[in-house]
Amino acid sequence: MLADAQQLIAATAERAGEAVVGLGRGWGMGSGIVVAEGRVLVPARRVGEEPALRFADGRRERGRLLAADPELGLALVEADTGDAEPLRPGDAEPEPPIGTAVVALANPGGRGLRATLGFVSSGPRRFRAPRGGRLLAGIEHTAPLPQGSAGGPLLGAEGTLIGINLARLPGGLILALAAGPALGARIDALAHGEQPARPRLGVAVAPPRVARRLRRAVGLPERDGLLVRAVEPGSPAERAGLRTGDLIVAAGGPVTSVDDLYAALDRAGEEPLALGIVRGTEELGLTVELAANGKEARR
Repeated sequence: MLADAQQLIAATAERAGEAVVGLGRGWGMGSGIVVAEGRVLVPARRVGEEPALRFADGRRERGRLLAADPELGLALVEADTGDAEPLRPGDAEPEPPIGTAVVALANPGGRGLRATLGFVSSGPRRFRAPRGGRLLAGIEHTAPLPQGSAGGPLLGAEGTLIGINLARLPGGLILALAAGPALGARIDALAHGEQPARPRLGVAVAPPRVARRLRRAVGLPERDGLLVRAVEPGSPAERAGLRTGDLIVAAGGPVTSVDDLYAALDRAGEEPLALGIVRGTEELGLTVELAANGKEARR
């Protein structure tokens, strides 16, 4: 078994190592992946307009930021990728079962290739995007990684890219973004310089438990819904007449969680969204004209 594990790690590092790129200098920076000729995928929070990249052949290059997707926490950079064979998202099984053997690769801040063996440690799970956006498909695994490994690839035993490592969880587990067809399509959009356009409401909300407690405290009947804590000036919410203190109880269907509101925004796209709200004891219906502005979706 040890010999098999050694062979798997060595073979994966040899086959895919050239596609793993160091981002910046030092352990606190990150890693990247060559996903197409002249294109490197990196963590968005650690990239400037001209990020420093180090390739497997030792070359140091200054890249050029093409576009970023804050919801995914990823950005696409243009650079001379040499002869590196790209690792292409899009063909992977979106939800590998528990026990699937995986190899995680990284080049933390350009300090050299790292390769570790692990296993998928949980069933299919969802997690919040790095900046609080929609729920995304995630893979939790046990392949240990050092600081600066965010953005590196997670590969299956056949060498297929199945995920992009994003975060370390308590207990040493790693969370990776699943590299299925949906991610491939979004990377293609970034490759064309397309910033993601997301529908925005423009409010800050409190979860249902807070709404119930506050309504109870002022003698109002308890209702499930999202309490509006703030309304952004000039936002679609303000134009529709939403106010601080309103309780959002419906958005094309009942709203009992923040996820319900995100799902309603997804379905609406740029079409008008009908909201049901409770203002004090009065029930109102509002129509929000949603606008996509190229920024990440907000609640």
